[in-house]
Amino acid sequence: MFPTPNWQCVHTLHGHSSAVSSVVITPDGQTIVSGSSDSTIKLWNLNTGQELHTLSGHSQGVTSIALAPDGQTLASGSKDKTIKLWNLSTKEEIYTITGHSDIITSVVISPDGKTLASASEDTTIKLWNLRNGEEIRTLKWPVEVFYSLAILFSPDGKILLSSSADDYVSLSAVAFNLTTGDEIWTKHWQEGMDSVYAIAVSPDGETFATLHCVGTIKLWNLYTGIEIYTLAENSMGDFCLAFSPDGKILASGGWDSGSEEDSTEPGIIELWNLDTRDKICSLLGHSWGVYSVAFSPDGQTLVSGSDNKTIKIWQRDL
Repeated sequence: MFPTPNWQCVHTLHGHSSAVSSVVITPDGQTIVSGSSDSTIKLWNLNTGQELHTLSGHSQGVTSIALAPDGQTLASGSKDKTIKLWNLSTKEEIYTITGHSDIITSVVISPDGKTLASASEDTTIKLWNLRNGEEIRTLKWPVEVFYSLAILFSPDGKILLSSSADDYVSLSAVAFNLTTGDEIWTKHWQEGMDSVYAIAVSPDGETFATLHCVGTIKLWNLYTGIEIYTLAENSMGDFCLAFSPDGKILASGGWDSGSEEDSTEPGIIELWNLDTRDKICSLLGHSWGVYSVAFSPDGQTLVSGSDNKTIKIWQRDL
């Protein structure tokens, strides 16, 4: 039995003028990249919390950002219906993709760095050649959806996991075979207390997690869509999930819902031990809901972005 790790907030970052919608950490573990509803993307020093640079170009809020494996290419999706590619070395825009007819809800880059995937409120999921921005394929939902919500590549790059929503409530998840574009399996959840919003894929590519509106977290087999187990219900509303690099910890971020699901309720992050299936701890400090969480490559640091315009850096102290 090892001692329960203690996580402490070491820096709170101020600089965005609106909600922080997405945070990622570069593969070298040195830089945080954040996207915000204020239409900007900011780079920060992970160790000191110092703001390094601001990328501007989107005309509306940034909803999602994703890093290529080389840590130098960044994709950003926006409410302005475009996707932009950025060179983080030169801090310049590479190109802009137009092709969706509504808000971009999620962008991800394949593990080999060759393919960009995007989901949109126009109900489509599109695959793009990352080198030149040309469209490769549009994936067809096997069920009627209101809009495509979140997408994730499996670590081997062969499966794209996607979730869809209906009136802001996720109802379906589909695993696509990226070689053929066909569905592997489809999951449906009834609208209401079992509805799912956030998804995450484990580093080993064997399982994925879903965060449900009542705070329940479920683990599933990625290849079959069969439920493996359910974690105990927690006290939070749903927003985001992230696995630690070793796959042993799952972080869930949202708000301490209490009696109402309201983003102005205090933000909360729950950390779960996936070996014992027990809660490790709750991280409090954000005054509003937590929209995004990301682990550093060594798993010793967690970064969170919030509706209260701030980013927090949490470090693990054994």
